[in-house]
Amino acid sequence: MLSGLGRLIHRRRWTSLVLILVMTVVAGAWGLGVFSKFKEGGFEDPDASSTLVAKLGATYFGSTNPDVLVLYTSDTLTVDDPRYESAVVTTIARLPKDQVEEIISYWSFDGKAAHSFASHDRRSTFVAIKLRGKDGAAQIENYHAIKDRLAVPGLRVQYGGNIPLGEEFGKQVVTDIVRAETITALPLLILLVILFGALTASFLPMAVAAFSMIGGLAVLHVVTYAADVTSFALEVVTMMGVGLAIDYSLFIISRFREELQRGMAAQGLPQGKPWKGEADKAARKAAKNAHRTALKPVREAALAATMATAGRTIMVSGITVSAALAGLLLFPQMFLRTIGLAGIATVMVAVFGATVLLPTLLALLGPRVEFGRMPWRRPTSKRAQRDPDSGFWYRLGHSVMKHPLPYFAVVLVILAVMFGPFLNVQFGSVDARVLPKDSPTRAVVETVKKDFPNGSAEPIDVVVSGDLIPRDWTPSGKGDPIPPYLEQFRKRLAALPGVTEAQYTGYSGSYGGVRISVTHKYEPMDQHAQDLVTKIRGMSLSKDGYPMHIDVGGSTAAQMDLMSSLMKSLPKMALVVGIATFILLFMFFGSIVLPLKAIVMNVLSIGASFGAIVWGFQYGHLAGLLDFTPTGGVEATSMILILAVVFGLSMDYEVFLLSRIREEWDLTHDNRVAVASGMQHTGGIITSAALLFLLVIAAFSMAGITVVKLIGVGMFVAVVVDAALVRSLLVPATMRFMGAANWWLPGFLAGLHARMDLRERAVLAPSGGAVAPPRLPDEQPFPYALHWEEAGTTRSQARPASQANAVEQAPWAPWADGPPRPRPPLASHTRRVVVPNPDGSGWHWGEEDSPA
Repeated sequence: MLSGLGRLIHRRRWTSLVLILVMTVVAGAWGLGVFSKFKEGGFEDPDASSTLVAKLGATYFGSTNPDVLVLYTSDTLTVDDPRYESAVVTTIARLPKDQVEEIISYWSFDGKAAHSFASHDRRSTFVAIKLRGKDGAAQIENYHAIKDRLAVPGLRVQYGGNIPLGEEFGKQVVTDIVRAETITALPLLILLVILFGALTASFLPMAVAAFSMIGGLAVLHVVTYAADVTSFALEVVTMMGVGLAIDYSLFIISRFREELQRGMAAQGLPQGKPWKGEADKAARKAAKNAHRTALKPVREAALAATMATAGRTIMVSGITVSAALAGLLLFPQMFLRTIGLAGIATVMVAVFGATVLLPTLLALLGPRVEFGRMPWRRPTSKRAQRDPDSGFWYRLGHSVMKHPLPYFAVVLVILAVMFGPFLNVQFGSVDARVLPKDSPTRAVVETVKKDFPNGSAEPIDVVVSGDLIPRDWTPSGKGDPIPPYLEQFRKRLAALPGVTEAQYTGYSGSYGGVRISVTHKYEPMDQHAQDLVTKIRGMSLSKDGYPMHIDVGGSTAAQMDLMSSLMKSLPKMALVVGIATFILLFMFFGSIVLPLKAIVMNVLSIGASFGAIVWGFQYGHLAGLLDFTPTGGVEATSMILILAVVFGLSMDYEVFLLSRIREEWDLTHDNRVAVASGMQHTGGIITSAALLFLLVIAAFSMAGITVVKLIGVGMFVAVVVDAALVRSLLVPATMRFMGAANWWLPGFLAGLHARMDLRERAVLAPSGGAVAPPRLPDEQPFPYALHWEEAGTTRSQARPASQANAVEQAPWAPWADGPPRPRPPLASHTRRVVVPNPDGSGWHWGEEDSPA
């Protein structure tokens, strides 16, 4: 099917290009609208008790975190000075009522109640403002309408609160993306030129990456109509879209160049522009036309073969990455669910760009993909002429095959050491400290915490509600009666160990509830604070036998609810993602051992990544290098996000490596040779893909938001560990241990796999009458068959067309003719190879020296 798609794209390449360009323009115009649709937050469990308390506070009791917090500071006056009061009160009294719903200031209270609104030196105070507006966009609009009217002559003014904080967060996200793309564009291009060795080939991945970014924005905009989307998703989607697009492009372009060169060699077509040697203009034109005519079927066959191999692998990889991201949909947090949706869509856009846009460009370019060839890619260079069996990755594969135990032991020790810090992980919540140190809204939060009496205290909010709370009970003064059972409950709260104060901070007659804020002497995530929340949740309140509802909120309770929710959903995610990944890999590799081993290998990469995150962010060892403020913990939802993304990326490289090893195994049934040859063909490409992806991630690790830095570092470490240790050393070592058991498939599953097989059964031979080499007798050892490919032919050319078609149509059955015979030892130090005749008319046997 995919080979047919490749031929269709080649034949309709101009139509395909026009349609893609139109699609890109429309997607770009549509995608710009996403920036006005972002929501803030989304880290909480919507069904948790703490979330209900927060919603009740915002709706009925007044939020403890106001929409806008205006901090006023004087160098000479104190808040008790009439001039200070007159200047502030007059200013806020003039704010339009259609934009401001509520204003609370130092002068709104008498006596002790006003104490928390004045700083220790009494020269600073803050005003809490609740804005009108049905949604965040309307509130932001109202904020900008009143912002300039909040200035007071003679006083310094700073702005904080939910609205300014969320707006700055969104702007920082866009700034980070622009900076990351600016920083990485030139280094990416340079690295691509080094890897591809040709200018034209190097620009193609950048085009696919740009398409993926534009498509990702458009898809993200669509997601906003199905669910709330946090602005944080923009960074993750961009990071994944660009990284995967470049990785996928690397595999497609490398395979196309390989197939094109093989096809041209099979047809005896010279590389370059042979018509330049003709002196006569007419002869040059005729030679040029003849060359183009002869090249057309070769180019089409090369694209078909590329789609049937690398294209198929990329599609399976995209589905596997999407399956890992789909695990995020099982969590109730909006932050994870929307990133899961947007991430899946972005992966699909990257796959589309690599399997439709890129083949379209390759069909148009053909051999011109080599334009601007660098010296190290020229046929005369030593690198271009080296023996495939002498490559670094081939030698490394054989080395691991010979000494699997030392490699296995050393890698496991390294991974265990890296995982160690994760045993002491402490999870924390997101606060203003995730913003850069020079952030104005962060400065307001830190000033209030440092200079105000209750600034550092984060109370536990307890909401009592039920039928026994009179709906017409609205105390408005000091002498209003308080129901005795409520007062007794408040005193019980105040008497708890570690509690410094418990006071009424909100009431609502329409809702029928009361909020009591419990202030304590502990840090929010201290174990004593968590024990206090647990004790309060275990308390009961009733009158005359009728129970009351008690809901507990605040930052401590919210973090506890978040962790409880994540721990409940994590096993479901692991089960669903594990089963989906196993089924996909079973369909692709025809083995039940390889999928299980792949999942275990990915878990090892993730464990090393988590350990590095704890070491760098919780312990603060990377704070100086990456310029962030350590908080003594790591954000839990970000770790879940890294788990899903890294699992998908690790499986990505696993699919690339094992798909080529599977090809070699189908050809040879020799485990050692299959692993070594598979590593030789993919080791350099996987390493190059990892380098390119690391370059993209490294730019995001320099982002202004600490959570983005954390995700960037986690993904960076995971990719390095996966490419350098797991995929290069641990996977081949374990495959050596298991030998032929790697490909074990019980008989009762063989028929099932034959109906589900995702692999291409055969690659069609290039059209145009290519002369196939003589078919080797069945008793010939493997090295001769391997050299057919190295001599410049496709594998399907090693058998008659009728036999190739029969293989395509018949279901695959492993070892249908019995187990493979062991390879006989070579009798001499020479080996036979198939060599094309100089005139391109056919093939002949040749011999070359083989290393002893």
